[in-house]
Amino acid sequence: MIPSSFDYVSPTSIAEAVALLARQPDGAKVLSGGQSLLPLLKLRLGQVEKLVDIGRIPGLEYLKEEGGMLKIGGRTREAALEHSALIATRYPILHDTVRVIADPIVRNLATVGGNLAHGDPGNDHPATMLVLGAQVVVVGPKGERVIPIDQFFRGLFATALEPDEILTEIRVPTPPSRSGGAYVKLERKVGDYATAAAAAQVTLSATGVIERAGLALTNVNPVPQRAAAAEKHLIGKKPDAALLNEAGRLAAEASSPNADRRGQVDYKKEMARVLAARALQIAVDRAGGR
Repeated sequence: MIPSSFDYVSPTSIAEAVALLARQPDGAKVLSGGQSLLPLLKLRLGQVEKLVDIGRIPGLEYLKEEGGMLKIGGRTREAALEHSALIATRYPILHDTVRVIADPIVRNLATVGGNLAHGDPGNDHPATMLVLGAQVVVVGPKGERVIPIDQFFRGLFATALEPDEILTEIRVPTPPSRSGGAYVKLERKVGDYATAAAAAQVTLSATGVIERAGLALTNVNPVPQRAAAAEKHLIGKKPDAALLNEAGRLAAEASSPNADRRGQVDYKKEMARVLAARALQIAVDRAGGR
């Protein structure tokens, strides 16, 4: 199939792009990497009147640590994270995540900001950004605003982005010492959406007690969200197999997957339980809690 007709514009500044979106808020859509949006248009599962391609706007592709934050430009390619020594050594959970997104061809085009802005609970970055406590920076006609990631996802394919706003940056707080994270994914074949996946991030005290914990699941809830009960269960305890398995059980119990070609509800819940416990164990090991 081919998409329905639309206008295409390629602004060269954020201000120009925002102005174009503001003139047609109900019919315009931002094109970043296009790896989620273009297939939807091609299959006519969605349609737009105007595509605003932000690919020629300078200054939106970068990775840097600044002011206690890892700052990721909204148009930074997934491949940039995958091949970054900074990400591999300082943010291994992000490295885990990007390596299982689709395939190398897609990762060379897809962007981190586009992955989040799409609002798909099957995408891999949402769970990881949730457990890292990220912030999303957006720019619109009223200027810049910073949205905590916990407030960003509003529903299925729905986010806190207004129709005339552009996601320009993702900020990830630099984890304190004795921190570790991991992302573990089960897929039917390489490059597929997750049957289930889990992101975990922990910080240990000097005595080995879990001081901070983040746990979130992929593709088993209609909206990306943290497993709050499981996180609460972990705080203040020394990690062992029983504790991590119980946290996995609590996370899976709170999930609400749909049955589809990737599996039935009970199977997905069980896989979520196993993967959550596994991600937590890797996170604890990376934090120095072996």
